[in-house]
Amino acid sequence: MGLLLKICIPLLGAALAFYFYSAPENFNEEMLRGKRVVVTGASSGIGEQMAYHLARMEAHLLLTARTEAKLQKVVERCLELGAASARYISGSMDSPTLPEEVLREAENTWGGLDMLILNHIGQSGFTYFNGDVGQVRKLMEINFVSYVALATAALPLLKESEGSIVVVSSVAGRIGGPFTAPYSATKFALEGFFSSLRQELIIDKVNVSITLCILGYINTESAVRAVSHVIPDTPAPKDECALEIIRGGALRQREVRYPPRAVSAMLLIRSFAPEFLDSIIRRNYRVENVRR
Repeated sequence: MGLLLKICIPLLGAALAFYFYSAPENFNEEMLRGKRVVVTGASSGIGEQMAYHLARMEAHLLLTARTEAKLQKVVERCLELGAASARYISGSMDSPTLPEEVLREAENTWGGLDMLILNHIGQSGFTYFNGDVGQVRKLMEINFVSYVALATAALPLLKESEGSIVVVSSVAGRIGGPFTAPYSATKFALEGFFSSLRQELIIDKVNVSITLCILGYINTESAVRAVSHVIPDTPAPKDECALEIIRGGALRQREVRYPPRAVSAMLLIRSFAPEFLDSIIRRNYRVENVRR
């Protein structure tokens, strides 16, 4: 990563981690017992791990993803782990009707909702932008517009329960690195929309929390497959990441950063030396392995 970054990350990261995480640790898994939770993108990766953690905490689960066969297996495992209940709805989030269907199922089954975890993403490559505007539109529909649609459909139920919205985003929504232009655009959009919505809820004295999760490189199968030939770093564990996301949502935190030291250090460096950070990122990538 470069000598200077190796020096900066531990020092800056430690300081920021202390700042953001020095509050009393008052998370208790019983906080989620009996809570009604929707998790999107739950058939694999971080979403699957969140489902298993929530099942052990005895939550009621409604899971969504594209692949029905995988969802069935995840639901079966959740019931084995102790979920109060577990069910699923399969479908692609580029469908304009799926968000309403998911929230209608939650209302009809549970009569309400306590937490909405937005975690799904569309498929995108790790490569130079090739001018495919249609792909940008499709990715924006899945990674951004469907998040807005789901949150909009969920808000009446969350207002009643004084619940939480958890938005799984990325450091790519704060720092525009190379080879992720369409994906990064969708994550920047999430940041803007949900940060603005949070302000409006506070102004209206609506007790619905919004937690933005800024994630680095996590060892999900899709992430490792997409970037391991370009990024030499060791990815962080998905199960631990999933637990931190749940913890942040349960504690109604404004933001979750994971892994905390690396992400916080990058964001701090960007605030006072953005061009320096950009150059470090470019030097750290194996650019010769990126296909045009």
